[in-house]
Amino acid sequence: MTIKNLVTALLLSGFVVQPALAQSGKYPDRPIRLVAPFPPGGTVDVVARLVAPIATASLGQQVVIENRVGASGIIGSGYVAQAKPDGYTLLINTTPLVTNTLMYNKVPYNVLTDFAPISNLATTPSFVSVHPSVPARSVKELVALAKSRPGTLNYGGAGTGTNPHIAGELFNYLAKTEIAVVQYKGGGPALTAAISGEVGVSFSGVAGATGFVQSGRLRALGVTSLKPVAALPGVPTIASVLPGYEFSAWFVVAAPKGTPRDIVNVLNQNFNKAVNSPELGQRFSSEGIDPIGTTPEQTATHLENELKKFANVIRERKMKAE
Repeated sequence: MTIKNLVTALLLSGFVVQPALAQSGKYPDRPIRLVAPFPPGGTVDVVARLVAPIATASLGQQVVIENRVGASGIIGSGYVAQAKPDGYTLLINTTPLVTNTLMYNKVPYNVLTDFAPISNLATTPSFVSVHPSVPARSVKELVALAKSRPGTLNYGGAGTGTNPHIAGELFNYLAKTEIAVVQYKGGGPALTAAISGEVGVSFSGVAGATGFVQSGRLRALGVTSLKPVAALPGVPTIASVLPGYEFSAWFVVAAPKGTPRDIVNVLNQNFNKAVNSPELGQRFSSEGIDPIGTTPEQTATHLENELKKFANVIRERKMKAE
């Protein structure tokens, strides 16, 4: 049989000749972009850069961090939501992924329907601290100071609806204080403002900020989790003074909706393997990060629950983005 006749017979039999790459190729076959929608130095960027090298080794292709910033993470998140669903453009984000949809009149994505959740990688508490010039050495003293000097204290936010903003307004809500927020373009700039004394109070993620406490450039007063944090020895919980206070950042990786389930599964397995690897264990612990690694279904449920949880605080504090 000639080649021409063989091809004709295969086509008539319903056999489709696929390109060689489709037959032998394996995802991933090129670098993967992991979009962090905030500037370097914040907790999202810190976690992304810790996880990326381990995920790179596991996947066999480089995971490249791309900081696509602006509008409290909306620009980077919207970019990924509209990207080609082929597994090569991913998002890593935290609380603003859901709170933005509660605070802005128009957001270019629906958090529950425009993404294919991959994994909730990890969680980390934040902590409230003050510049050494602020005369408060405990959460109780900070509350008293804020009430005695209404409108004079401020804290740095990383943008509307970001982790420091939510943590700070939850503090105001429970303490009945009015510590004003000064918004910056990310957690890194907000932390820098606190270290320099440009703002007096900081609600920083533990990851990436403990060194400034150790060096005496910030005075830690309380952690936002319900239990003390090993990375901040001797620092009590905010809840010990303000019952009901609890806030922890989480770090979800997601792909655009329509990403094939087999690709989602590959990414889920390899990112979860990375966050639970021995290589990251000690580094995560020193940064106050707890690895999780959830299934896509658990990640979707988590996003839905967070959307419901923060709606109350945002409503009570009248938090709206302009």
